[in-house]
Amino acid sequence: MIEIRSPHLTGAEISWFAPICSDDYEFLGVPNGRLRSNFAHTANILQTADKLGYRNILCPSSYQVGQDTLTFAAAVAPMTEKINLLTAVRCGEIHPAMLARAIATLDHILEGRLTVNIISSPMPGENLDSASRYQRSREVIQILKQAWTQDYIDFSGEFYNIQLSTTDPVKPYQQNGGPLLYFGGYSPDGKDLCAEHCDVYLMWPDTEDNLRGHMEDLTARAAKYGRKLDYGLRVHMIVRETEAEARAAADRLVSKLDDQFGSEIRNRALDAKTYGVALQAEARAKADDEGYAEPHLWTGIGRARSGCGMALVGSPDQILAKIKRYMDMGIRAFIFSGYPHLDECQRFAQYVLPQLETISMPIAQGRQPAYTPATPLGTGQRV
Repeated sequence: MIEIRSPHLTGAEISWFAPICSDDYEFLGVPNGRLRSNFAHTANILQTADKLGYRNILCPSSYQVGQDTLTFAAAVAPMTEKINLLTAVRCGEIHPAMLARAIATLDHILEGRLTVNIISSPMPGENLDSASRYQRSREVIQILKQAWTQDYIDFSGEFYNIQLSTTDPVKPYQQNGGPLLYFGGYSPDGKDLCAEHCDVYLMWPDTEDNLRGHMEDLTARAAKYGRKLDYGLRVHMIVRETEAEARAAADRLVSKLDDQFGSEIRNRALDAKTYGVALQAEARAKADDEGYAEPHLWTGIGRARSGCGMALVGSPDQILAKIKRYMDMGIRAFIFSGYPHLDECQRFAQYVLPQLETISMPIAQGRQPAYTPATPLGTGQRV
């Protein structure tokens, strides 16, 4: 049996989601001005997650809607205390040398509490095939690593040809390689890029058998480069005191959804035609009459959302058991979210988070100065 790396970690990185891309609803697909993506609303969600003991938070990226990711992260960073920021970066969007400096600067503002989500989706007006997009991302990552670890960038590739000296400010706060790189992608080219250059392979929700298959595939690919990866899961969360209440909350969430408008929401994203999105649609098509792909894994979110389209639905004990099953498989980084995001952030922190031993992936990998943060009331053990 293939050995998967993540079991070496005793706890899990429990993260939340900052809906800076206009992805917050009381009723899915029904815009709500109270939940509009503005700085005050999303900063409040992030600060709440920080106080409740979440260890990281995903700040996504979109051309169509919402706020700019790097600007948001830089502005909110001084408002946080312990939480890491998982900042999405679309490769090719910013010149790699400038991107290296921007990430390094943000890492200093956060004093090492920065992680980076590598994105390879197309940009408006371009029509690159999958292999080309991932090759561009590969070159961006190689240039970032040169800028962060060397005094000179000397790179020649298909997309970039850069010879440029680097100076002290370019180096990140995390001196032993820079921020951890999280990556999600399902095509063979994407998986190979992650195996060669990234640290955490992020998956969208699927059946346990399918998740295990992706993990074994990535483990084998990484071994060819003499590397090991950690594994993460991005999934929505609907937890209530009883399973019946959780299922009712899921039904209520989509009770006002117009499927035509939901399709418009799905298709407006630049990644709408990617292989990963196709896999989410496939799981939705195979689900039972109530939309469940397997016990407690509900596909209804995908009716009005591109990308991560499933939620864990159940009582606190059921949700905890499901998370522990994932951990037993080797998954150690979780990015949860829910609608509305602030309410679900607080519910999960009340019902489930205190029962989990939590870690910070950068600390676990030695990427930032070792320290032991105090354990806030209402959170699980922190290491």
